[in-house]
Amino acid sequence: MFDMLPHEHDITEIRLNRPPVNALDTALLVALREAFEQAPANGQRGLVLSGAQGLFSAGVDIPALLALDRDGVRRFWQEFFALCSTLARLPIPIVAAITGHSPAGGAVLALFCDYRVMAQGPYRIGLNEVQVGLIVPDSIQHALRRVVGTYRAERLLISGAMIESDAALACGFVDELTVAEQVTTRALHWLGELLALPSQAMLATRALARADLVAAVDPDTLPLDDFLDAYFRPEAQATLQELVARLKNKG
Repeated sequence: MFDMLPHEHDITEIRLNRPPVNALDTALLVALREAFEQAPANGQRGLVLSGAQGLFSAGVDIPALLALDRDGVRRFWQEFFALCSTLARLPIPIVAAITGHSPAGGAVLALFCDYRVMAQGPYRIGLNEVQVGLIVPDSIQHALRRVVGTYRAERLLISGAMIESDAALACGFVDELTVAEQVTTRALHWLGELLALPSQAMLATRALARADLVAAVDPDTLPLDDFLDAYFRPEAQATLQELVARLKNKG
């Protein structure tokens, strides 16, 4: 599901490896959360989350999700938001090496990282949930607002826009662009420079700066039942089924 690659300065790269598109199912969410939680105890000082060249993650595995009953869907979204919470609360910095396209769930994971390096070119990123019949919860909207600003977040969220890398850099969705082959290298470079700072001061300041993100995705306060009700509405289910049919036709 993913590979763990050691780098200098006690940095570990977690490279998504769930062919063909690094889609997120329940098992991958659980495994990622456990890997993130264990990293500090294992002596890691920083993490890089990367994907395949040309594709970071296609987001939620919609065909797998549609095959689940309500309890299964509840567990999936519980694990999804738990992973976001884990990313927000990580006591060590993490960089998203966005190696290509990153719609929906892939973009969400990147937003909860400290820094985002994206492949330059015709690659798209965005929270396109509205286009597939899903509602973007306020916790995820908050994560976008804090990097692109309130008005820009509103426009992107309501339209479900998928924007190319240059536009993503211009509005602050990502922090840096580079050629696809160098995305992970640049992520490691930024992280290495951060870790060279006085550790206690940097980490304490980071914790204060990210406190709002932690509070926004507190699993105990998320309106999960409302989200589930919206997911099971006929309109949402029909839109998701149409999406899966289109994907099968493309395949």
